[in-house]
Amino acid sequence: MFDQVIESMRKATEASVLLQQEMFKKWISLWPVPGTAPAREQARQMQKKWAETFTDLVKRQREVTKTQFDTGLQNIEKAFQLGEAKNPEELRTRTIELWKQCFESLRQASETQMCEFQVAGEKWFELAATPREPAPQTNAR
Repeated sequence: MFDQVIESMRKATEASVLLQQEMFKKWISLWPVPGTAPAREQARQMQKKWAETFTDLVKRQREVTKTQFDTGLQNIEKAFQLGEAKNPEELRTRTIELWKQCFESLRQASETQMCEFQVAGEKWFELAATPREPAPQTNAR
């Protein structure tokens, strides 16, 4: 029972991480190429915004991960308490309750990851959509 939950969580997390890596690669390719002074300044501003956004996302991910670990620890503690059941019916009831809590935790974790991924996508698309000033043109005559 727990193996399936852990395997599903691992697959969901792995897919989320791979998708985020692909998205970051695409966004980085949108950065302006530094060459002229205005382009360098624009690149610095973009880097600053990118760093702020990335820092915010990492902090949010840390909070999500901490919540997931705390919930997992609580479920493990409850699993060890199953042996305290006085009869088979109580054991059955506690096991079903724990099973439901584990799957609810998994559902919430997956939902939270997807919501965080959506928020990250929106922030990155805002950065990518920021209008860029055209590079000054020089007239070589």
